[in-house]
Amino acid sequence: MGNKAKKLIYRYHQDLLKLENVVGVGYGIREKGGNKTGEDAIVVLVDRKLPSEKLRSRDLIPQTMEDYRTDVIEIGEIQFLNNNLRTSRMRPALPGVSIGHYKITAGTLGAIVRDKNTGKPLILSNNHVLANITNGRDNRSSIGDAILQPGTYDGGSKPKDVIGHLERFIPIERGYGNRPTCPIANTLEKLANFTLHLIKPDYELKFFKNGEGNLVDCAVASPINNKVIGTKIVEIGEIKGTKEPEVGMKVKKSGRTSGITRGKVKVINSTIEVKMTENESAIFHDQFIVDPISKPGDSGSLVVDENNNAVGLLFAGSDKATVCNWIEYVMDELDIEL
Repeated sequence: MGNKAKKLIYRYHQDLLKLENVVGVGYGIREKGGNKTGEDAIVVLVDRKLPSEKLRSRDLIPQTMEDYRTDVIEIGEIQFLNNNLRTSRMRPALPGVSIGHYKITAGTLGAIVRDKNTGKPLILSNNHVLANITNGRDNRSSIGDAILQPGTYDGGSKPKDVIGHLERFIPIERGYGNRPTCPIANTLEKLANFTLHLIKPDYELKFFKNGEGNLVDCAVASPINNKVIGTKIVEIGEIKGTKEPEVGMKVKKSGRTSGITRGKVKVINSTIEVKMTENESAIFHDQFIVDPISKPGDSGSLVVDENNNAVGLLFAGSDKATVCNWIEYVMDELDIEL
């Protein structure tokens, strides 16, 4: 960059920063259709890129500045990256930070969504983050339970850190490998073992419940008021729409524990067994698998593509892979929209 461009940026930066959504200005190479043109440009950095018809005339960015053409790049809201940001109390709380049902440790606030019927804003995360892995019959949680931000592991407590209350959830049914609770099944098991012991005293038969499986791990909470929440995902920004996952798609997430991480979709339409507790597991159908982009506490993070389209809801993983619900299933099951 020559001194001329540098002086030009210094001369006009105050005027440009007064324009709506403009957060900075600098020098770069102009792009067209995502490709570099090789042409020097004054690059105007904006929080959110808007079509010209949605801007006031006085907020339009000039197409040229003296001898340079301008280019516009969307970079989101820039802020100091405090290491404690995601695990601290934040008001308004943004997606990507610590949250959780008062009985759990902590997960991630995934997104702020809208109820399709009422239009009211809701907090989206996993069932196991907002509803304590409930199937709706086990008394692990109840509608109206307190939701804390930050989660209890990060110091959140009632009543000072209550940000909302559990609105609704999709039950998680225990799957293969779980002991039955049905009295008939238990009686049959005892009768079968009585007969077996007459022939093979050292053998014992055990019944295990064959579950139908699950499609999503999700729940929503109603904020105590609209002022305690914000819609921009930390270090990502606003969500633009939705996309279906595809093998090879580049994705990213913003989570409580590992912050911004990126990877690629490896597998789609997968059925997978997920360990929920030491003695319980659940089967999930039609999930997609991503590179290992998560750590414990990142559950509930919204997974987006490179253009900030929502693709999935992160809910499980290991040091070798991350597992996500399709976002369309989440929205359909919870009757919400982004």
